Amino acid sequence: MKTYLVGGAVRDQLLGRAIKERDYVVVGATVKQMLDLGFVQVGKDFPVFLHPKSKEEYALARTERKKGTGYTGFECDTSSSITLEQDLLRRDLTVNAMAQDEMGNIIDPFGGQKDLKNRILRHVSDAFSEDPLRVLRVARFAARYHYLGFGIASETLDLMRSLSTSGELETLSAERVWQESAKSLMENDPQVYFTTLKSVNALSYWFKELDVLWGVPNPSKWHPEIDTGLHTMMVIKQAALAKTKLAVRYAALTHDYGKALTDVTQWPSHHGHDDLGLSAIKACSKRLSVPNDCKELALLVSEHHSVIHRVQEKSAEEIINVFEKADAFRRKDRFKLLLDACKCDFLGRKDFASKAYPQQELWLNLLDSLGSIDAQAFVKQGLQGSEIRDAIRKARLESISNALQ
Repeated sequence: MKTYLVGGAVRDQLLGRAIKERDYVVVGATVKQMLDLGFVQVGKDFPVFLHPKSKEEYALARTERKKGTGYTGFECDTSSSITLEQDLLRRDLTVNAMAQDEMGNIIDPFGGQKDLKNRILRHVSDAFSEDPLRVLRVARFAARYHYLGFGIASETLDLMRSLSTSGELETLSAERVWQESAKSLMENDPQVYFTTLKSVNALSYWFKELDVLWGVPNPSKWHPEIDTGLHTMMVIKQAALAKTKLAVRYAALTHDYGKALTDVTQWPSHHGHDDLGLSAIKACSKRLSVPNDCKELALLVSEHHSVIHRVQEKSAEEIINVFEKADAFRRKDRFKLLLDACKCDFLGRKDFASKAYPQQELWLNLLDSLGSIDAQAFVKQGLQGSEIRDAIRKARLESISNALQ
């Protein structure tokens, strides 16, 4: 019975990155032996155990054989005769198929160290094609290690492309697709995840509303980069640079979904795209089982980003409608996230990244000043019920008009 550190911990250690979690594989052991040693079994599809003290994961060495569709259609063999090399062979990428023994020696049967040195993400074997989730995982690794200069091997891209066109991606669960996508959105280069998936035709089912944005033109005055797909990638990069929350990054990704739905004969103008995007965002969010906070912010950003950008051109009525529809006075923190997403939208354009965005401060100042107008003064005047609500709204409209003069 031998224990090895495997996978991401070995990879990141060799790259000099912080190790977030350690996973181990155990060779030559049985389930009974692990339980007798005090390990707690947690795996359903195959034996995975938690260490009795450290709570780190230990899995029995295994092989897998494809027997169905999707990422769950596997038959596992975890007998004590399975070797370390057999276990490593089933892994996705060579850089993830290395192990380290208790003496610190690296076991690397598939050239993972060479690929680390050459900054290549390469599949271990043709068994890669048996698991459609690996298309998303490789795209996520490409996003994570983009800053180090990593790229995907051409033969691996070919396999990803074949998986994408096979229909296997559609067998994945919404939860797993969202999990990979959410992790990728939180990387420093989330745009690489989506451009990689685009390059292997992997957006057309789960992210069909995003997929159709490439080729949709914008007015060059406001969008020197022209293409809406490219603009969207620049926006999520800005969201990453600003270290924003997941909800902001999802809103940044979806904010222009409506531009693919505007009247083609009017392009590059996209009048009404704010509202047109709402149904597309709802459809995408439902398909992916997106958390409510992400979906709700995305809808707010789509509906209001044009008014927020052009606040100084808008009427007091249009401005207060934004505050009211966004429930800004009760949910100030969410309104601030809305402004964060709008700023990313503005900066995410060719030659715009260093421009000022005074709109954010203006909206925040208005939020503070309007929020200070409350019911007490009107109660003292003897107003009641709807009279108080109407008086507050009138006072807020006057305050907005004065602020914008």
